[in-house]
Amino acid sequence: MTQIASVSHRDLQKRRNKLRRQKQVKIVQTIWQTFAVSSMTAGLIWVVFQPIWVLKAPKQIAVSGNRLLDEKVIRSAMTLSYPQSLWRVQPSKISKSLTKQPGIARAVVSRRLFPPGLVVQIKERVPVAIAKQSLSSGDKKSISGLIDANGNWIPVGKSTSLNPDFGLPNLSVVGYSEKYRSSWILLYETLRQTSIKVTAIDFQNPTNLVLNTELGKVLLGSPSNILPEQIRTLAQMRQIKAQLNLDQINYIDLRNPKKPLVQMNHKKHKN
Repeated sequence: MTQIASVSHRDLQKRRNKLRRQKQVKIVQTIWQTFAVSSMTAGLIWVVFQPIWVLKAPKQIAVSGNRLLDEKVIRSAMTLSYPQSLWRVQPSKISKSLTKQPGIARAVVSRRLFPPGLVVQIKERVPVAIAKQSLSSGDKKSISGLIDANGNWIPVGKSTSLNPDFGLPNLSVVGYSEKYRSSWILLYETLRQTSIKVTAIDFQNPTNLVLNTELGKVLLGSPSNILPEQIRTLAQMRQIKAQLNLDQINYIDLRNPKKPLVQMNHKKHKN
């Protein structure tokens, strides 16, 4: 019995010594890990604040995704001062300021370390029509610009100079204003789905929306939710190209799409 107790005591002592050594090793490892992390952090901080990480000129800003707007216009809209530490630049703030520009739908700005600079990814509002917008109700003066499929107005001028390589839309819109936005969205989406070629849309008369089409002038009346039905009826009338001389058509009246009317120019017909 005495011998067994003596062996057990030695085993327990060995275990205690082993645990003590393991604990000491863990303490040393923790100290080294803390030291290594601290050194790395200090090194990164030192690197970050070196003079190399400075925006010195607009050419350090790389812009992508733009087709309509010139890069110089986008850079100038960022309103950055030079020189400026790259780490003082706030990408999210710049992104918000860029999306306030009429031609920009979304902007993502990020820092670039090698070489130091900024990367700007742009999603533009794609213009689908050249437009003239009335300055006020009843005012004959107007301003020219572009509009996208959602009716967003994109001004054209010195502040938004266009890329010369960008091809302008073939569709023109006259008399457009914000009050016609919902009608424009509905009309343009419908026109995209039809085979009828439309070259111009006239919103000048609020009681009579007018289209210039391959079949001639088309009267649609006051813009309403029956626009899709009117355009579908117009597409079904393409057969008149083979039946009539289009030069003899004065206009096509689709104010009631269930009863379309083709008004002939009788003077031309006689000649």
